[in-house]
Amino acid sequence: MLILGWSLAPITLFHVVPLSFSAFSWRALISAACRPRVSTVLWIRWIRESINSLLPVAGVGGDFVSVRLVHQQGAPGAEAAASMVVDTTVGVATQLVFVVAGVALLVVRTTGDGALEAACAVLIGVAMLAALIGAFVLAQHRNLFGTVVRFARRLAPTQAPIDELAGGAARVDEAVVATYRRSASLLSASLLRLVGWAAGAGEVWLVMHFLGRPFSLVDAFILESLTSGVRAAAFMVPGALGALEGGFVLFGQLFGLTPDVALAISLSKRVRELALGLPGLVLIQWIEGRRLLDRGEAAQAR
Repeated sequence: MLILGWSLAPITLFHVVPLSFSAFSWRALISAACRPRVSTVLWIRWIRESINSLLPVAGVGGDFVSVRLVHQQGAPGAEAAASMVVDTTVGVATQLVFVVAGVALLVVRTTGDGALEAACAVLIGVAMLAALIGAFVLAQHRNLFGTVVRFARRLAPTQAPIDELAGGAARVDEAVVATYRRSASLLSASLLRLVGWAAGAGEVWLVMHFLGRPFSLVDAFILESLTSGVRAAAFMVPGALGALEGGFVLFGQLFGLTPDVALAISLSKRVRELALGLPGLVLIQWIEGRRLLDRGEAAQAR
């Protein structure tokens, strides 16, 4: 890490590239009638990732905040919620494609027993996650939110709040199905997100470059894809702490990387998460604090 030094600055800033592709992908899923500006989607996506990376919210807390922010920018609540649900599904689905591509390149690159064992283990995990995604997509097409509200109605002692939620849930379900029916937008979002995942390999390549260790873009792609799969599997662990580091050490051995170099790659990502994430958390605090003060001033004026 001392060798990297100030090189961490360009490595951190490079993350703006995959972050932008993720934002563009999400924006493509919002209907043109209420689609926010590119700059707006970018800073909301930044906040969304900051929350998911640094707070113990199972990787989805930032998604709910992003729905709130997009709604405040003028998008209908159901449309904002639907875009988030489909974007999350597209993100995980394309991530699995990215991981499978990395596994395929790994098998082509080497035929060693270690590589084949790693490939088989990863593919088993991918198959399990793919089944879960398929079930999630099926549930989205069968009134997912309406079903949740009906289940809550059976448990709730009073019906009034639940009845108010039922209408909103139905609108979200309709908006989700409508989003999937916009096949051109769905395809565009998927391609943009896939490019974003692939662009993340540039971060690994930059770390190796500044460490003065030759590393091809193909190897960077494979290593990023495999560790991306580890992070997806460890979504319940805040920030995938420990899991990501273990993944880099484990898969780095396939490329002849010593544990210290593998950990340097992982720690550079942690530096980036802090460097970009902490300002994102400050920004959302400022936005919500300002809105609260404005609401208080409006109440006093009455």
